[in-house]
Amino acid sequence: MALIDVHDLTLPNRLAGVSFTLPPGEMLGVIGPNGAGKSSLLQSLAGLLPSRGDIRLAGTPLHNLSNVDRARQIGFLPQFCDSAWALAVEEIVALGRLPWHDRDEAIIREAMQETGIEAMAKKRIDRLSGGEQARVWLARVLAGTPRLILADEPAASLDLYYQAKIMDTLRQHANGERGVILAIHDLALAARYCDRFCLLKQGRIHAFGPPEAVLTETALSDAFGVPIHVDLAHSPPIILPHETHQKPL
Repeated sequence: MALIDVHDLTLPNRLAGVSFTLPPGEMLGVIGPNGAGKSSLLQSLAGLLPSRGDIRLAGTPLHNLSNVDRARQIGFLPQFCDSAWALAVEEIVALGRLPWHDRDEAIIREAMQETGIEAMAKKRIDRLSGGEQARVWLARVLAGTPRLILADEPAASLDLYYQAKIMDTLRQHANGERGVILAIHDLALAARYCDRFCLLKQGRIHAFGPPEAVLTETALSDAFGVPIHVDLAHSPPIILPHETHQKPL
């Protein structure tokens, strides 16, 4: 059974007839140019936008789930996170247990271990670097033990070290009976981690499938409107715009 099954998802002026399935154990990369509908898709799947269509989580229509059940099964990591109070890291991670109405210290500790933030448990969130904060917010999501994580640009603006840490953690979560759907701009980074891709163009699916079927020069060039060079055989994969003019001597 599919972990999530989406049929004819429509959001006026943002998404039109988006349909796909994601089996357990996979990470799906949602890619496309700015304004293609990536964030809108994730927010619709999280129930944050009033979209039309049929969305089923492990066979159950999403609209049949209570808000609590949905929060227990789907973890949403927005592109920008902030705290109104200068809470300690462990307190922020513990907030992930709110849908379960408990404070399971073992699960909280495991979430911090998975993201490598145990040593900063007592530190205030406002005293951490951007990369450290990104791992704290991810730990909060992991503490909720969701079956599906929706992550909007989780590696954006991070250095190479923290990009790898975040992506490794998401990849690990996607193993087994769980899954991850993430919106991401760094196509070469995504090619290293994602099992399949959903390429959006103007709110519609332009291509869907494994990397070799979606990350093609033809599909990407058409979606992004610039010539793109792709070499998936290279380690790591190379996906870059072609030079359109010669550099001056």
